[in-house]
Amino acid sequence: MVGALAPKLALARAVGALSRLRGGGATSAPGKVLMRLDPAAIGTLGGRLARGSVLVSGTNGKTTAAAMAAAIFERADIPLVHNQAGANMAGGIATTLLAAARPRGGIAGELGLFEVDEFWLEQMAAQLRPRAILLGNLFRDQLDRYGELESIADRWMRAVHTGPARDARLVLNADDPLIADLGRERAAPVSYFGVDDDSLALAGLAHAADAKHCRRCGTPYVFEAVYLGHLGHYHCPNCGQARPAPTVTATRVMLEGVRAARFTLRTPAGEAEVRLALPGLYNVYNALAAAALATTLEVSLKNIVAGLEGTRAAFGRAETVTMLSPSAARHPVVPTGGDVIDPARAGRELRILLVKNPAGANEVLRTLVLEPGEHDLLGVLNDKIADGRDVSWIWDADFELLAGRVRRATCSGTRASDLATRLKYAGVDPRRISVQPDLAAALQEAASEEPESRAPLYALPTYTAMLALRELLVSRGMASSAWA
Repeated sequence: MVGALAPKLALARAVGALSRLRGGGATSAPGKVLMRLDPAAIGTLGGRLARGSVLVSGTNGKTTAAAMAAAIFERADIPLVHNQAGANMAGGIATTLLAAARPRGGIAGELGLFEVDEFWLEQMAAQLRPRAILLGNLFRDQLDRYGELESIADRWMRAVHTGPARDARLVLNADDPLIADLGRERAAPVSYFGVDDDSLALAGLAHAADAKHCRRCGTPYVFEAVYLGHLGHYHCPNCGQARPAPTVTATRVMLEGVRAARFTLRTPAGEAEVRLALPGLYNVYNALAAAALATTLEVSLKNIVAGLEGTRAAFGRAETVTMLSPSAARHPVVPTGGDVIDPARAGRELRILLVKNPAGANEVLRTLVLEPGEHDLLGVLNDKIADGRDVSWIWDADFELLAGRVRRATCSGTRASDLATRLKYAGVDPRRISVQPDLAAALQEAASEEPESRAPLYALPTYTAMLALRELLVSRGMASSAWA
């Protein structure tokens, strides 16, 4: 079997090398070739991992949650095979395993940590037979690809109860009713995580909240607390179904604008203070998810905290680059993550905050509200396949939260005019809105007027727009490679 696979691995690697020479990231092409040559390759290579595999999925935050989990496992000296570039469909996972494969049946890692697209979870579970699956949330997203949330929940329910993931340990968000339901009446072990801090509770469910009804009897849930979208504490007044009691929780949460968050992490092994270098309640949930997964795999609390506190933003997700002063025009931007910046050359910050659906956008907007003063925005709205063709979701994003504090908004992307219209109806003064569909021109325009205070420029791109923005920054020497 090993000898038969070796030439297929070599051919697929050659495709990857050719893709890189042509300027591609080679994150999926080699894996797709490998799967054509050997449809069982993912399972075969995954079988080489001494500690097996874990899968991470959900609508929002899976890249960051997986990055946090990776940092924790690395602190625990567990060698990983991890699709850190975010290519989370079968081709990307196959490429990751291909890169780690070694001669004579070897592999460069002990534990597989794979972020998985919602649609591909069942198929990847069938091939990798994971020991654990982390499921973070289900929010309305890309309806043209996935359909309504219930259709994804139904697929996942089959997978974890009677399908290929029935023996895997589940790590579930207790605060999401659709996710929590997956663990009910299940034979294999289930662990839950959630937030326990009523100081964060919203006034009620947002008008665009998704999971409002009990899947058992159809009665509307009663929410004792709502934290984010439809995440919170809930029960059904008819059949009594309620939020499961989580074993890993966040209490005493403090949100510190666009830079950081703090909370007390409680686990069966004890509690500890965690300081995240990432903003927003959504990243507290990501940290909880990673901590719960690591707890399930018996990683120490010390390593969990160290891993979480050492995590930095994944590309495009609360990432910051610093624009230099006009005197440094030859090198206009450098990354803040590693390079030392001469204070005399340092200028305005560009902060990239991914938005791709109502729930995620609303949390970014809530985070921006915590920052003082007026804001300059670069909104980039695309309607490509990976974004979802239907952009009507922007009308369910509460831009009204920030409308009175927008100093200038530059709208770009394939649906720039739609975004500008949405901002206008949210209450942003039309004189403060500019439409520039070309991304390079939009970035130049948005960054051209630097206030004396050097206030940050906030980029709010959708998924493909975020990738395009990162490629633009890398090509101009403004940031390190997204694939590094």
